[in-house]
Amino acid sequence: MAILDSVPYEQISPAPTSARGPATPVHLPQQVNVPRYLRDVYTWAYLNPRNVRLLDREWVVAAILWGQHQRLQDAAFAEIEPGQTVLLPASVYGDIVPAMARHIGSEGRFDVIDVTAVQVARCRQKLRAYPWATARRGDARNPGDTYDTICCYFLMHEIPDPEKHAVVNALLGSVQPGGKVVFVDYHKPHWAHPLKWWTALVFTTLEPFAISLWKNDIRDFASHPDSFQWRTETYFGGLFQKTVAERAAVTF
Repeated sequence: MAILDSVPYEQISPAPTSARGPATPVHLPQQVNVPRYLRDVYTWAYLNPRNVRLLDREWVVAAILWGQHQRLQDAAFAEIEPGQTVLLPASVYGDIVPAMARHIGSEGRFDVIDVTAVQVARCRQKLRAYPWATARRGDARNPGDTYDTICCYFLMHEIPDPEKHAVVNALLGSVQPGGKVVFVDYHKPHWAHPLKWWTALVFTTLEPFAISLWKNDIRDFASHPDSFQWRTETYFGGLFQKTVAERAAVTF
């Protein structure tokens, strides 16, 4: 949910320097606003404070992802080495944010960005015990720094196709040589998957931008995909995917 738009919204300052631990300064965008599509489609899920408190629970995430959340989280963590600089370009409900901070460890740096003040506040609460981790208002189209690994966890299905293109290009442009961008999200399931039609109904009623991931590979949203090496693994009968784009290391 980290996309810039023309609708103004409450702004909050970045975390104080003393809370950043070893983190290095980032170049913050001048203005971060909540996109209109997010207000129109996802206010109930991400902007309403009461619903945020109700939905930001591990069991809710596990239910939404049909019990596959831990498996998908482990798949994402397998791409992240302790001690790296890592970006999560949109907040995620459940326990994955503090779990990722622990996985990265105190020798690394972990940044979480999101366009909404309520989501940033929730992340900061979860990260209080990890001084190498920060949460700030930010735009996934302009992350503001470069990283060893960027983990885009269930963001792509929540944004319209023009924003998918912008986010993929921005994240690919923000990973360092030898680094990778990891996308974990929905994928078109096997034709006989027993949950295919139920999932399609959920997409139609609650997730109108998600069906695009059944029609396109994530690499299709990149303007210059051949600059990266791509690999995809699918899970749970093809309903979920991990797609990794790796930038070649600089050689001398």
